[in-house]
Amino acid sequence: MTRSLPYSAEVVAMFPSNLGGFHQLPSIRPLVTFGKEGILQPEYFPAGLDVNHASPFLGAESEYLGANGDKLLVEIVRAQTGSNAYSLFTILAKKLREGESGDLKTGDVGTASVITARSVTFFKGTTLARVTNESASDSQPAIALARLLAATFDKGEDDIPVLVKHLPDWQTTRRNSVYAVNIGPLRDSMPTQAVLNQLDFDGGTEAVSANYGQSQLVIVEFTTPQFASDNDRRIAAKIQELKSQGQAVPTAYRRVGNYSVFVFNAPDEKTANALIDQVKYEQVVQWLGDDPHLYERVQRYVLQKTGGVVIAVLESSGLSVLLCLGVGGLFGALLFRRRRRARQRHGEAYSDAGGMVRLNLDEVAEGDAARMLHGRDKDD
Repeated sequence: MTRSLPYSAEVVAMFPSNLGGFHQLPSIRPLVTFGKEGILQPEYFPAGLDVNHASPFLGAESEYLGANGDKLLVEIVRAQTGSNAYSLFTILAKKLREGESGDLKTGDVGTASVITARSVTFFKGTTLARVTNESASDSQPAIALARLLAATFDKGEDDIPVLVKHLPDWQTTRRNSVYAVNIGPLRDSMPTQAVLNQLDFDGGTEAVSANYGQSQLVIVEFTTPQFASDNDRRIAAKIQELKSQGQAVPTAYRRVGNYSVFVFNAPDEKTANALIDQVKYEQVVQWLGDDPHLYERVQRYVLQKTGGVVIAVLESSGLSVLLCLGVGGLFGALLFRRRRRARQRHGEAYSDAGGMVRLNLDEVAEGDAARMLHGRDKDD
């Protein structure tokens, strides 16, 4: 599939005549290179499009001349959706990984990019682009032109599809993942798995696959519970049929919300199920009008914040009281010990009379009693 509108005003506008020190050569032409590489297959584009009457993309390729004399080839594909552009990007990145012998690295051009020894491929919004240095094995001129070119593209949501982020350890596995808006990329990755033919991509179904060691995980997201149920029934029946025929089947399969989750080529069923357990279905509801639950959410938020403030105040007040008591007790003990030591240095004995003079009347009383007894003895 290489049909497009290579000379339409929209296509021409994709290629600015001058970008920094790069100047466009008069050479806009159809996407010959992408077509030869098999990037523009009909099954790589959303299902339901009539490819006989309308092209699912706009695109062309053109050459630029750099200030140092390097000639660079620029290829641009503008898809109908951002998911489709990202899908084409992952397909092309997979082909590059298989052919570049480890020289592929992640770049920072556009929303996502990969860099080889002489080219940079990136996607941004609904656009996929590749810039290749045709004069030398030097990617720096290609990166410079790609950055200037990316700045002219609409950024769209400026993010990868949400389904990719539902992969286990998605920050790492996204580098080797393949995104699909039709069955083509999945068949390419797992050509012997006939159960995938039961998937219906009408209605906006999308999928992502990634490798975890020798295991291959596939998550298919359906737009409604009805689509998910219909596909789940067909998949379960097909798996039983393939088992009875002794053909290849998934190591494990499970429906998770509106997802159909497959694990292929895992070492055992326990490992496969453990991988599926890490997939969490997260439903997103978007109201077309005013959200009827907005007041409840705001009220809950205010109550939570108020409760948090009250608890924080009580905790800080309690800590303040304890701190004051502790400091007061410490200073009181130090003052008491200081006064006691001062009295001991001046020879004062401790008295519970508060420092007053105590009269020893006991000795006086004892002396009078002795004299009285002595006098009585004499009289006798």
